[in-house]
Amino acid sequence: MAGSWNLEAGLNHVGAYQVSGRPFASGSINAKHGLRPGGHEIQFPYVAKWFKVINNDETNICKVAFSVSGMTGSNNFFTVDAADFDAFGAGNSGVLDLKVSSIWISGSTDVDVVAGLTTINKARTATDAGINWSGSSGVG
Repeated sequence: MAGSWNLEAGLNHVGAYQVSGRPFASGSINAKHGLRPGGHEIQFPYVAKWFKVINNDETNICKVAFSVSGMTGSNNFFTVDAADFDAFGAGNSGVLDLKVSSIWISGSTDVDVVAGLTTINKARTATDAGINWSGSSGVG
């Protein structure tokens, strides 16, 4: 069994979540009319340790889901309010401490997504429905 000690970190690898995340940022995303049905998918290169959605659009809310099914069929999504620069600035989700490999956004014309990434391969979130949590209870 040469090399059996060299195992790839998985979703339950505690050390991957204890260290600071690798930075990820994608800004000025127009998710008003996504390229795919259901909105715009943000794919992280690795499993995220945390993420935050910032809605800079002053008119439209931003819907956020963990699968296309959550966005389109089951209403398993949450919303980030439109920006109110007179009062509080951009609407934002706050930091969400969730392990995901992608999120879906829809409705807003100006969204920023920031995340801290682990070193865990995103294929580790694969299910029968594909990468991420599609089909899980409360997800899609």
